[in-house]
Amino acid sequence: MSPVTPAAASPPSPSGATTPSSASATPWPTPATTPSSSTAERLGLPLVPPFLAYNGSFRHGANFAVGAATALDSSFFHGAGDPPGASPFPLNTSLSVQLSWFDSLKPSLCSTTQECKDFFGRSLFFVGEFGINDYHSSFGRRSMQEIRSFVPDIIRTISMAVEKLIGDGATTVVVPGMIPSGCSPPVLVTFADAGAAEYDASTGCLREPNEVATLHNSLLLDAVEELREKHPDVAIMHTDLFRHVSEMVQNPDKFGFQKDVLSVCCGGPGKYHYNTRIICGDEGATTCVDPSKSLYWDGVHLTEAAYHYIADDWLHAITLSARATS
Repeated sequence: MSPVTPAAASPPSPSGATTPSSASATPWPTPATTPSSSTAERLGLPLVPPFLAYNGSFRHGANFAVGAATALDSSFFHGAGDPPGASPFPLNTSLSVQLSWFDSLKPSLCSTTQECKDFFGRSLFFVGEFGINDYHSSFGRRSMQEIRSFVPDIIRTISMAVEKLIGDGATTVVVPGMIPSGCSPPVLVTFADAGAAEYDASTGCLREPNEVATLHNSLLLDAVEELREKHPDVAIMHTDLFRHVSEMVQNPDKFGFQKDVLSVCCGGPGKYHYNTRIICGDEGATTCVDPSKSLYWDGVHLTEAAYHYIADDWLHAITLSARATS
């Protein structure tokens, strides 16, 4: 699974906290962090180095996250029918691929099965937020019925990843849920021709993509409960994203965000300040004056301010769960 992060700290210290799978592995002109990195920051821990772009030691954590990484293997999204010049996304950086990277790293961290179990038992693993890229790369290309049909496959993939990590010795695992996709600027632009009835009048978010996210979160929570029953000595935490982002969209003033909360801070011309041809970092892209007043940074990621609010709740959940299993 993607962002897995071993650490050499004692529980519940997340010195190996990783960024979510949607985080970019390439340099972005962004002030945004992630919920996991913000959580580490609040504990006074260093940010976790990226596995693909770091030559130093990973004994204090590793970040396997890659931009646009999916839960399902990329072959699910590509086929012989892809037209010439079709987008290469999603890349072959899925959850199973990232798990293989984790396996390749293990010999540098521990040499025996017991040593590995001891080491990873003192580590915090983040597995997520898988599913976001699977759905967002499918919106507009597949029917909503077809997208709903592979939600259980994504949940099984995440669950199997958690099982694998527990087998390796993990005793503290965080499994984040889905964001409200129907509020995401790229998804809103994808369905720019949607009728008024397809939006939630109170938020301006699209109903059907949010229903897919709700289904994902419900099945994921069920899977986490099953894992907890199967592994009572392991702290397995399901952290929320849907509720947090929804609350920020519904009550932007409460969080100090601008009224036009669905517009991105860094982007191109067009509705929501999001443009598929001129994205954040491109020539011609512009940024807002004060990112702390925005919920969305580039449309794909939230701003640092938003992630800090989320990290506070995650830290609380992690601390309570660690105490309950200690």
